[in-house]
Amino acid sequence: MTNTAMAERIATGAGFIAALDQSGGSTPKALKLYGVSEDAYSTDEEMFVLIHQMRCRIMTAPDFTSDKVLGAILFERTMRDTVDGTPVPTYLWENRGVVPFLKIDKGLEDKADGAQVMKPMPGLEALLADAKSMGVFGTKERSVIHEADATGIKAVVAQQFEVAKTVCAAGLVPIIEPEVDINSPTKAEAEDILHGELLNHLNALNDDQNVMLKLTIPSEDCLYVDLADHPRVLRVVALSGGYSTDDACARLSRNTNMIASFSRALAEGLTHQMTDAEFNTALGSNITQIFDASK
Repeated sequence: MTNTAMAERIATGAGFIAALDQSGGSTPKALKLYGVSEDAYSTDEEMFVLIHQMRCRIMTAPDFTSDKVLGAILFERTMRDTVDGTPVPTYLWENRGVVPFLKIDKGLEDKADGAQVMKPMPGLEALLADAKSMGVFGTKERSVIHEADATGIKAVVAQQFEVAKTVCAAGLVPIIEPEVDINSPTKAEAEDILHGELLNHLNALNDDQNVMLKLTIPSEDCLYVDLADHPRVLRVVALSGGYSTDDACARLSRNTNMIASFSRALAEGLTHQMTDAEFNTALGSNITQIFDASK
């Protein structure tokens, strides 16, 4: 059984889901935006220590609470780390009222049929068991769709739901993330195909298989509103996908039954060099803006 209080919070609560799950490939870019250049570290271990310090600064900030933040998606190393001596998932839920999720994908395969499916995930069942034992509520897995190619989109969605069923069997709730590239010249057409594929797979789920969807903000406003109402869908969340915070929030606010799950937009304008007061003020402003767009 999943934690009932967490499920209720995710399904009905006001707020958004913070994405704190930058992995090895995206960490240098995230650190650079945070004002930490690559000459500040010489090993992956040093790099991950620096990004964890940034995440801890976000998680312990005054505004990072259940008042506006529903959940947080974690990188595996973050899940296994601590905040002020407390395991991160425990700290988030017990100290902040924020529901913890875990990023489980291992990155993307090369593009084929206009899309990138996920790489294999060896040891997934063991990882899911660890996450469950540490109080994690759900998972997140990302693929990318670049073109309105039905073959590629079908492959992405089929793989996403295959993994999602493994997650459900482990007693966790999967966030299915088939991102559509915001720069795709056929974005709207790709989203129409994706919508149909998602609906087909949702209709085939059993009553005990509940999922969440993390989707690019659609070109057609409210395209996914019927998916949000589907009995197997706990919540539909939006990724910022490279839009600025202002642009992402403006687009999101035009879509009902869709809340934010932003990563780069959440951390926009935050730097390592800021005083705690400056950092907390800037983060609080971002949190409020994203929260308001998620209403």
